[in-house]
Amino acid sequence: QVQLVESGGRLVQAGGSLTVSCAASGRTFIRYPMGWFRQAPGKEREFVAGISSASGGSTRYVDSVKGRFTISRDNAKNTVYLRMNSLKPEDTAVYYCAASRVASAVALSTSREYDNWGQGTQVTVSS
Repeated sequence: QVQLVESGGRLVQAGGSLTVSCAASGRTFIRYPMGWFRQAPGKEREFVAGISSASGGSTRYVDSVKGRFTISRDNAKNTVYLRMNSLKPEDTAVYYCAASRVASAVALSTSREYDNWGQGTQVTVSS
């Protein structure tokens, strides 16, 4: 079991930037493909961004955040980040970190491919 702890969520104005982090337990973090999902009130959880195992050479984004969000990983710190620029009110949601214990050279983009989830961090974008 991998424990994931998100942090960094807060209230930010539209057009602003924010980085949320996810710290993972375990000594095999480098093997895990990692992802970020979000869930807004009254909506289903949706994929936001994914990054492959190891060096993270493969990334994937939902269309609505392409060019604005960047996912990255620091294997020495067992941490994955989501840098969010040009934030919009529609980005308001609880952001969840996810990990898969099956190594992958490509980023994963569906919730069923991940088997470990964090508790989430709230990001609120005011207009």
